[in-house]
Amino acid sequence: MRRGGEGRGKYFDIFRNERLTVASHISINVEMRSAEAVTALSALAQEHRLALFRLLVQAGQAGMPAGRIAMALGVPNSSLSHHLAQLAEAGLVRQRREGRSLIYSADYPAMDRLLGFLTESCCAGASCEVPARNRKETTA
Repeated sequence: MRRGGEGRGKYFDIFRNERLTVASHISINVEMRSAEAVTALSALAQEHRLALFRLLVQAGQAGMPAGRIAMALGVPNSSLSHHLAQLAEAGLVRQRREGRSLIYSADYPAMDRLLGFLTESCCAGASCEVPARNRKETTA
């Protein structure tokens, strides 16, 4: 390892000669969170990927094998593979192997972080519950 913190990785090399203040540290965190949110929202901004993610959210922690997902959505395997890769790259979907099957599930902590980011300053701190009569309209 070299002196002065060099060689610790790209993150440390960027700031090696910089003096971080509290304000610049906060700015970096907000930008990183914004970038993560943009990546996740970009991945969801496609009809098949949005339907796929919603299906996996409904499937719960158990997830679903790729074949069942393809049948449920009526998407060819090659397209499904592309969409799953996009969602996984955005950090919204997890993949695990069970025997010969690949099981996909929603990454609930990532979904919670995204929703938290989107609603962080919602309604200027006031309660913003949707009235019961409007809930059906907003979810339809």
